[in-house]
Amino acid sequence: MKLSLGFSPCPNDTFIFDALIHHKIDTEGLDFEVHYDDVETLNHKAFNGELDITKLSYHAYAYAIEKYVLLNSGSALGFGVGPLLICKRHELVEWLSGNSDRGSAVSDEWLVGIPGNYTTANFLLGLAFPTLTNKQEMVFSAIEQALLDERIDLGLIIHENRFTYQEKGLYKISDLGDYWERTTGAPIPLGGIVAKRQLPEEIQHRIDRVIRRSVEYAFANPKSGLDFIRSHAQEMSEEVMYKHIELYVNRFSVSLGDEGKTAIRTLFNKAWELELIPQTTHDLFLS
Repeated sequence: MKLSLGFSPCPNDTFIFDALIHHKIDTEGLDFEVHYDDVETLNHKAFNGELDITKLSYHAYAYAIEKYVLLNSGSALGFGVGPLLICKRHELVEWLSGNSDRGSAVSDEWLVGIPGNYTTANFLLGLAFPTLTNKQEMVFSAIEQALLDERIDLGLIIHENRFTYQEKGLYKISDLGDYWERTTGAPIPLGGIVAKRQLPEEIQHRIDRVIRRSVEYAFANPKSGLDFIRSHAQEMSEEVMYKHIELYVNRFSVSLGDEGKTAIRTLFNKAWELELIPQTTHDLFLS
């Protein structure tokens, strides 16, 4: 059975899915047609129901829940893994760092580059800095350069940019993952893997088992997918690639478990309370 599968070319995703798509594990009769896209493109594909299985932001899942169900394996959650709000002008750090209300008088003049409206990063930005409403969507990898070129005032960065912004002379204002952890005590849910609800339940569970097997194989053989990971990592060094993997691939990627599911429920409950996402009668998780 062939299924369409979407994930990003970032090292955490290619690390997770290498064994699956290259049949280094038992895929239980499943084959995959792979689509590589940045996370916001994947979010929009999920809204349209284009793929059988896809990575998406947890924020976006709220808008795709009618079509998809969240699998137990393959997710990106954790402590110390949240998006960073950064800038080029150090005086903005003094305005905003540690107090989201400091810049309320002028923040509507500041343009924030974000990696997508439906990213969990943008959701966290709205919680931590509700006055920062002047936003421009862009591909996440373009945000640092936009700051350097002074086309934006603030940048919301994710993925490997956590490891590169300082060497480019940029400054951290806030770690939004740290903000989430301090206010909830829970790991931050960033992205998950979902399968179409219209697929037979047995196939959904088979997909979930195969993804878990792929993650476990990657942990047991961390260099096995090196060439594949590097081929999608642009000019990233091997050191940065594996820092990226260590940050985003962890025990929650193997299985959400009770702690992971509680964190996701916390995210959704907070968003529902603030009326930031639509209500749903669907179960969040694969039963």
